[in-house]
Amino acid sequence: MSVFSVKLGKDVKERMDGYKGRVNWAGEVRRFIEDRLRVLEAEDNIRRVVEELSRIPLESPRGSSVASVREDRESR
Repeated sequence: MSVFSVKLGKDVKERMDGYKGRVNWAGEVRRFIEDRLRVLEAEDNIRRVVEELSRIPLESPRGSSVASVREDRESR
């Protein structure tokens, strides 16, 4: 595991110390960072998928629908 340090105001640290027995502050911060990373990675994945989908042409070649319907009817 790596160490990550955060500077807090003295008042915040004193308030946190008041809940020391009830809250595992390191665990809270660790979970927050992990959750935030999951959200950021999901956003990046969605962005990549949208970019890939935007490269796919939306129009089919002229006459392809007619050919597809005809092929389907002839296969029955």
